Amino acid sequence: MEFITEYTLEELKEKFKELGLEPYRAKQVFRWIYKKFITDFDKMTDLSKEHRKLLKEKFLFHPLEKIEKVEAPDAVKYLFRTKDNHIVETVLIKERDHYTLCVSSQIGCAVGCTFCATALDGLKRNLTTSEIVDQYIQVKQDLGEEKIRNVVFMGMGEPLANYENVRKAVEIFVSPEGIDLSKRRVTISTSGIIAQLRRMARDPFMREVNLAVSLNAVSQKKREELMPLTKTNTLEELMEVLKSFPLPKYRRITLEYVLIKGVNDSPRDAERLAKLIGRHKKRFKVNLIPFNPDPNLPYERPSLTDIMKFQKVLWKYGISNFVRFSKGVEVFGACGQLRARREHALK
Repeated sequence: MEFITEYTLEELKEKFKELGLEPYRAKQVFRWIYKKFITDFDKMTDLSKEHRKLLKEKFLFHPLEKIEKVEAPDAVKYLFRTKDNHIVETVLIKERDHYTLCVSSQIGCAVGCTFCATALDGLKRNLTTSEIVDQYIQVKQDLGEEKIRNVVFMGMGEPLANYENVRKAVEIFVSPEGIDLSKRRVTISTSGIIAQLRRMARDPFMREVNLAVSLNAVSQKKREELMPLTKTNTLEELMEVLKSFPLPKYRRITLEYVLIKGVNDSPRDAERLAKLIGRHKKRFKVNLIPFNPDPNLPYERPSLTDIMKFQKVLWKYGISNFVRFSKGVEVFGACGQLRARREHALK
């Protein structure tokens, strides 16, 4: 049996044709799943009993099992178990007037960032489209009537290393017959795999979603220390690709910069970041993210004074920037932290 959430609408129409069902039935099922978040064929009352019986014989709904939910005032972290017994994290972030869902795209990660708990166990495998989409479905079912306005691929894993499955998930998220999010409300956060960024730039569909790139250092040497991937994806080449990336009108690329005490948080680092951006100030905005402490990692969060000094340098150069203090520290909110804690407890 297959998971029905593995299919985009057009794929499901073709599958239904193979099963002898009219293609419009796929649209009906899509609406039940992604408009009403009903994951029980027996409750899809505009389908005949025969159709419901056939679909129950052919399809399943949830490739993930929810095994833990940890709540804090500003975030909820969910842990899911896959059918092959891996653990996946998802974080629901409570904003002032809406919710943002941070979804994972891989189990573990091969990028190897030294400040990230997800990297500690390396890459296990890519998540399937249905495993990505099911994170949204199950959180939304848990949330009830309140709406999730934004989806960010900023959880475990490197989204662009799982391009096809992420692309299909995004298609379901933005489909008018699916979850129907605006493309402006979907963000792909990447460590900067240059070949895949170029692929995204050539893809008329994917280049319309928001792009966030983890920069985290302003020299090639320092970035290699923090992000080993940089050895083959150089900072110079990355900035060239980003400066020519075909952006939709009025859209900007977000540069994510994790501030780590004594590593990359000095005013001089801020000056060099401003120089990297140069005359392209209207193309970029910078998210300054104070490091989220983890007992398994050898780093500390900078003082508030040092964070503000860094920010003021960017302001001096007219660079739009925001300090994003990590939400959900109480729920081990940084990527991989709660998963790592649970897996350690199970050993």
